[in-house]
Amino acid sequence: MPDFLDAVRWDERGLVPAIAQDASTGRVLMMAWMNRDALAATVAEGIAVYWSRSRGRLWRKGETSGYVQTVRELRLDCDGDTVLLTVEQKCGIACHTGRERCFFQRLSDGVWVSDEPVLREPQTIYPVGGGHE
Repeated sequence: MPDFLDAVRWDERGLVPAIAQDASTGRVLMMAWMNRDALAATVAEGIAVYWSRSRGRLWRKGETSGYVQTVRELRLDCDGDTVLLTVEQKCGIACHTGRERCFFQRLSDGVWVSDEPVLREPQTIYPVGGGHE
């Protein structure tokens, strides 16, 4: 039986887009990247583990903020090049800006408008100098 990781079409950097969707509302929370190790760790640990391109290492969602994503289901799209994680988002905050989700900007008359509230100020979530998980 082939390894489930071999079914994924990894890009030239060995990455695949990973979309996190709220299990209860169906809302798209965020998009991040996974490599083979991140996807394997996600399956093994039952929490979302991504690949941080800026840090060059695995990143367990919530490792700084505490806002962990518990994975309920994993899906692979028809082309095998995008992973969908259905998650329970701890405390209802997925975005480093303190919002429910990263997709809080809506295009309106050619301008991006932030139309979702900050639920918790980022400086109260992250240590000094911190920020994006």
